[in-house]
Amino acid sequence: MTRVITIASGKGGVGKTVVTANLGVALASYGERVIVLDADIAMANLELVLGMEGKSVTLHDVLAGKANIEDAIYDGPEGVKIVPAGISLEGLRNVKLERLEEVLSHLIEDADILLIDAPAGLEKDAIAALAAAEELLLVTTPEIPSISDVLKTKIIADKLDVKIIGVVVNREQHDKTFLTVDEIETILEVPVIAVIPEDPEISRSAAFGEPIVIKNPKSPASNAIMKLAADLLGKEFHPIEPDKRGIIAKLIAGLTGRR
Repeated sequence: MTRVITIASGKGGVGKTVVTANLGVALASYGERVIVLDADIAMANLELVLGMEGKSVTLHDVLAGKANIEDAIYDGPEGVKIVPAGISLEGLRNVKLERLEEVLSHLIEDADILLIDAPAGLEKDAIAALAAAEELLLVTTPEIPSISDVLKTKIIADKLDVKIIGVVVNREQHDKTFLTVDEIETILEVPVIAVIPEDPEISRSAAFGEPIVIKNPKSPASNAIMKLAADLLGKEFHPIEPDKRGIIAKLIAGLTGRR
């Protein structure tokens, strides 16, 4: 049976799409048939994060009745399948959300796991993405405004009877001005199942359209995402440790001026 997991946040800018893209690749690397659907039809950027912009057929076309969903599914890294929403304003004008249910029904037939990247906020399209989920992952940063917004999403999910798997805390920095895991769990009444540390490599990898789990698999952020994928699948996770000798060699080379 296909697992349908929506990944949502209360507000934009918390790294939800980057987490979704990398989690999809991570799950696929464990041998799962994974489809990632960008349901953020107004502010789509999943294709940008994965370096897949400019596709001829997108979810916009499907929801406008101009194309079949089969034509909007593309191959991504590690065998993950991607359905980009499209970034055309012209395409957005003709979108009809009522066609989303038919799209989801088709995608479920061809996947072990369907990840839905939900729009930020609580507009009609965001509610539709939440309602389509069987399971929900909440993504937040450890800051009070972000927690406050994700709490609103959690309340809506509860009313829709969506099972909340847990919270992913992104961009954690061990800063005393941020909320702790215990504090976040107390406020949201949901377990924190992953903590992804602040990592400049994530921004760099997203800028180049390459998932960090592929670009830098030894990074702390990459290990955190791979562990999250393993936990969702009930698999054992073995972290990839950084090459300490390589780091030391680079440091010595920098100090001595040798390349």
